[in-house]
Amino acid sequence: MHDRGIRILALAGLAALALASLAVGAANVSLSDPQAWLFLTVSRIPRTLAAMLAGAALAVAGVVMQQIARNRFVEPSTTGAPESAALGLIAVTLIAPEAPIWVKMLVASITALMGVTLFLQVIRRLPPKEVFLVPLAGLILAGILGAAVTWIGWETDLLQYLSIWLLTGEFSGVIAGRYELLWIAGIAAVIAWFAADRFSILGLGVESATALGLRPQAVMRLGLVVVAVVTAMVVSSVGMIPFVGLVVPNIVSRMMGDNLRRTLAPTAMGGAMLVLGSDLVGRLVIHPYEIPAGTVLGVVGAALFLILLWRRPRRAR
Repeated sequence: MHDRGIRILALAGLAALALASLAVGAANVSLSDPQAWLFLTVSRIPRTLAAMLAGAALAVAGVVMQQIARNRFVEPSTTGAPESAALGLIAVTLIAPEAPIWVKMLVASITALMGVTLFLQVIRRLPPKEVFLVPLAGLILAGILGAAVTWIGWETDLLQYLSIWLLTGEFSGVIAGRYELLWIAGIAAVIAWFAADRFSILGLGVESATALGLRPQAVMRLGLVVVAVVTAMVVSSVGMIPFVGLVVPNIVSRMMGDNLRRTLAPTAMGGAMLVLGSDLVGRLVIHPYEIPAGTVLGVVGAALFLILLWRRPRRAR
C-alpha cells in the first residue's frame, strides 16, 4: 500500500476510535441532555485525549529507544525506565509529600533518565551480534529495579501507589485536570519528530554518525531525555502501558520502511490507535465494568509481538 494511503487509513481509524470512545461509557449520554456537554468535557474527552497522547508518545519513544540501542526489540518498558520513574515518585512521596506536581514529574524524569542511561551502560558490554541479549538484559535490569521499588513500597506502606504506577495502565480515573501532564509527553514526541533525521543517522552507529558530521553524544542525550520524559509522564498519569513502543514501530517499519522522517507520524497514530482501541475493548468486554487498558495490551501486544517474530520483515526502504 502507498505511504499516503497508509496515513489516510491510520487517520481515519484514529478518528473512528476517538468517536467511539466519546460514545462508550457506563452512563448513556444523550445530546439532548443539557448536562451532556459537561459530562463529555469533564470525563470522556479527557479520557480519549489521554489514551491518544499516551499511545502516540510511547510509540515515538519506542522508536527513539530502538535507534539509540540499535535494537528493534527494546522499548521504554523493557529498559527499567518505568521502574526508575516509580523510584523517583516514591522518593518524593516519602521525602516531600507536599511537593507540587511539577517537582514530582521532574524527579521522576531524572530518575527515569538515570535508569535508561544505566541500561545503555549495561548493553555496551554485550556482544553486538547477540541482539536478543539486549532486551533480556533490559528485562533483568527492570526486574531488579522493580524488586527494589517494591521492597521500599512494602517497608513504607506505599504499595498501593506502586500498583497505580506500574501495574495498571488505567484510564478510568482520567478527568479534566488529571491528565494534562500527558501533553508534555506529546511535546516530547514532537521534538523527536524534528530530530528524526539525526536519530536515523545515530542508528547507523557512533562511528558512522561521527563520520557523517553528527554529534552522537548530543543526539543520544536528546533521545534519552525524550524517552525519560515520556515514561515519567505516562507512568505518573495512567500507569505503565506495555508493548506499545515495541510492536507499533516494528509494524510501521515493515509497512513503510525505516525512514523516520516519513514513518514517525504514522507510528504516533498507530500507538494512539492501539492504546485507544485497547481502552475501548476494556470498557466493552464486561460493560458496564472495565478492564484496564494495560491488561488488554498485555494480551494483544504479546500476540502482535509473536506474529512479528514469526513473519519475515519487508526489505527496508
